[in-house]
Amino acid sequence: MNHVLVEAERNTKIAVERNNYICHRTPCHLDGEFLCKKNRVQSTEIVLYTLCLYGGIMNITLVTVGKLKEKYLKDAISEYSKRLSRYCKLDIIELQDEKTPENASDKEESLIKEKEGQKILGCIKDNMYVIALDLKGSMISSEEFSELIGDLGIRGNSNIVFVIGGSLGLSKDVLSRADYKLCFSKMTFPHQLFRVMLLEQIYRGFRIMKGEPYHK
Repeated sequence: MNHVLVEAERNTKIAVERNNYICHRTPCHLDGEFLCKKNRVQSTEIVLYTLCLYGGIMNITLVTVGKLKEKYLKDAISEYSKRLSRYCKLDIIELQDEKTPENASDKEESLIKEKEGQKILGCIKDNMYVIALDLKGSMISSEEFSELIGDLGIRGNSNIVFVIGGSLGLSKDVLSRADYKLCFSKMTFPHQLFRVMLLEQIYRGFRIMKGEPYHK
């Protein structure tokens, strides 16, 4: 058992006592949810401990199109990856983007998205819960984002993949495969910078679930 699970087990017992919850270690057969007698427990400790009991840990994968070049962005991603190691197993997959000609036609852009989309789909396993970053997706608060991740863990979706497309966006096939579509803002951000923003929000989400002094 790794240090994340050991800490999760210890913190779970503390959280249960603090909130006066009596947890069942038997999974409910309705939607695979893990329930407490008083309430569903929405905390990272409970989620991680439950996964520990049933042989797993929360796995978060980022599938991104395009390679990072700037050192300061690589350093930021390395920092958040280190911070997240306390809460989950993180895997970042960078895919080579397709070259987009200047003044590309709609048909050419569509073909490029399809090619990139096939690469993305090749990284997604059947058991993964897919969250696609899309301008037409739902805009939610950091607290709601934290609740989304925690709820997925409680429901047994321990393999979450976030998909960030290239400069042209995501193909129809990738969007069709997505279980949830998420939009951070209607504004446009550099795709390389957005990876850092996403990792920060994932980290913030875990901190919110633990009630730790980070989110304000």
